[in-house]
Amino acid sequence: MLNLKISKNKSFIELNDYVSHVKNIISATAAATFIIHHDRIVNEWYSGVHDNSKDSRLVDEESQFNVASVRKTFLGFAISLALHEGKVRSIDDLVVDYLNDLDREALSHITIRHLLTHTHGLGDLNNRLFLQGTDWKYNNIGVNLLIEIIRKLYKMPLSQLLEERVFSPMGFRQTGWRKEYNEKLVWLNEQYKDDQGNYANLFISTKELAYWGYLHLNRGSINGKQILPKEIFEQTTTIISPPHLEQQLPRNGFFWFVQDEPRSLTELGDKLPYGSFQSLGATGCVCLVIPKCKTVAIRMYNQTGQNPLGYDYLEDIRTFGNLVCKYLEDL
Repeated sequence: MLNLKISKNKSFIELNDYVSHVKNIISATAAATFIIHHDRIVNEWYSGVHDNSKDSRLVDEESQFNVASVRKTFLGFAISLALHEGKVRSIDDLVVDYLNDLDREALSHITIRHLLTHTHGLGDLNNRLFLQGTDWKYNNIGVNLLIEIIRKLYKMPLSQLLEERVFSPMGFRQTGWRKEYNEKLVWLNEQYKDDQGNYANLFISTKELAYWGYLHLNRGSINGKQILPKEIFEQTTTIISPPHLEQQLPRNGFFWFVQDEPRSLTELGDKLPYGSFQSLGATGCVCLVIPKCKTVAIRMYNQTGQNPLGYDYLEDIRTFGNLVCKYLEDL
């Protein structure tokens, strides 16, 4: 397991206060933040309890949150790995070339690039919302197709591939797809069909999610050792969105939102420098990486309900990123 020096800084007290304030607004019971800056842990903060039950467990460094759509960055890594190892020839390959049991006409002209960037245009496998590459729509259709591609290419589920290639080498013991409840999980009172990586039941501790971001920040190098090829991470965090999308639409890498210029529909704050990248889950969990500042910032929540009246989740997450940048200036 990676061990970084701790140099906590009071500059982030106001950031933690902001996160605590939003926790109350969205009726979450649990929250946490973790910031790595120039190879040092400068902020680590935990608040609340796992749920509303009597004698609920306090949130701490061992609490594992359901990170919801942040799981997609792990799938993006797997696709990048498959490209690096020659199992996928190009992100511009047709999806049906890898999933030949699907209707070729229904998926005609849809590529792996379209799936990775939410520009495939599918409402479901039998319904197109728009022509591929011309618009952006966030849903899980493309995610599910890519999970199946990984299963076929590696002849194992996504969870096993990541355990072998990332979790075990990194010493992650608080990360994985969980089907059964245990006391360390910030449980959402949901039922999950399996723990193979097919569903949104990836649980991870705040620190290990920060280390996931740190692995990307350092392009696969940890403690001076290249544990994974840097090209895998360079691919995942480079914008690959089709070039002619409307200006306000987000730009994506391999499921990461990547900053090039401020865009009205992106989740990235306008103060974040070029090349920053981020992933946000519906539970409120965030992994933000700011290469220019050599920083990783994590925010964790356990939101389960609808966004309350007056709460704008895009404004909130952009504010979080902008505040991180603001307080970095004080270091």
